[in-house]
Amino acid sequence: MSNPFTQPPTAEQRAAADNFMNSCAFKSVFSGIAGYGIGAVFGLVLSGIEFSSPVDTSASTKQQIKTVFKDMGKKSVSSAKNFAIMAAIYSGSECMIESYRARNDIYNSIAAGCVTGGTLAVRTGPRGMAMGCAGFAAFSAGIDWYMHKDD
Repeated sequence: MSNPFTQPPTAEQRAAADNFMNSCAFKSVFSGIAGYGIGAVFGLVLSGIEFSSPVDTSASTKQQIKTVFKDMGKKSVSSAKNFAIMAAIYSGSECMIESYRARNDIYNSIAAGCVTGGTLAVRTGPRGMAMGCAGFAAFSAGIDWYMHKDD
């Protein structure tokens, strides 16, 4: 009797795995996880540069260090959450737009940037959403142009 874990995957299994890995839901979740990691590192670096919590100079050095690390952790987690949400929205919307249009070009990035910027600014009202859409779309267009300028 053969072990099923040592058998190479069948063509159907490979196709199912490819479909799963290429799904918009998987791409969105994976981008959110990656965005969380990048945001955590980014937040940690920035919190080391800008420390805004008041330090109690009468506290012991150990207590001051604890306070600094606690503040750094809070800023890192906050930044990680923001990056995760932004990455998931952008990646998911770009994938859905690309699937709908059946093309891979700069317009997908621009539209996904607009969706992301508008979604992130939803609490600011229509004017804020329009500005978020325009700003994020322009940023996405610039990044996409730079990444593909040699193609």
